[in-house]
Amino acid sequence: MEIFYSGDFGPGAEGCRNLCTLDPEESSHCVRVLRHRAGDQINVIDGKGTLLCCRIVDDSPKAAVAEILESIPGWGGHPYNLTMAVCPTKNIDRYEWFCEKATETGVDLIVPVIGEHSERKVVKPERLSKILLSATKQSLKGKIPELGDTVSVKDFITSAPKDSLRLIAYCFEDGSVPRRSIKDVLQGYEGKDIVIMIGPEGDFSKEEASLALSEGFIPVHLGDSRLRTETAAVTAATAVYLRYMD
Repeated sequence: MEIFYSGDFGPGAEGCRNLCTLDPEESSHCVRVLRHRAGDQINVIDGKGTLLCCRIVDDSPKAAVAEILESIPGWGGHPYNLTMAVCPTKNIDRYEWFCEKATETGVDLIVPVIGEHSERKVVKPERLSKILLSATKQSLKGKIPELGDTVSVKDFITSAPKDSLRLIAYCFEDGSVPRRSIKDVLQGYEGKDIVIMIGPEGDFSKEEASLALSEGFIPVHLGDSRLRTETAAVTAATAVYLRYMD
């Protein structure tokens, strides 16, 4: 199933048709690579959750225009709202892999967070946004995950929504609150809003963990294996997916 993306919508010349316009990259792929022409039907997502069944009316390779025939809201959606706050990895390819795989299973917001032990402190949002779009289309979803601004771990902890289930995964026991299995915590939660924090290669600091606990975060573990940052993040996102998609 071919999926295109458009964020450009408007009425036709006579105001009687709803149209969408593909950007130059999507238009080139549609017209030059896949050789679609005026009259062909294509599927377009709006990035907000809706699939649009369309017919091409202008097959320009720089700005293809399609008439919207049918709208299907909530296409490929999931019954939860997941925020993943994950420290960027030293090797950025690994972080990009996490963004791709989390999108495939289902995530709503990805926030790059910088901790005291982080080795990488900068990400390229343009590159990550392209990966999120590509993974959204590949996994047959209508909503593109939002990419949040890069913030410090401590700032994210204090600003995370208080009415959500807030989880933080770290590798040590601090002696105050024992870590619980993420599976057990998720099974006991009846809500839909979830926030999960995953630290850098050097883990969260004791101070960051203490702040999270004081703000109401629940410490969790992901099993006995020692996981890389990106593997832990994908494992956590998958745990949420399996909890709600059963």
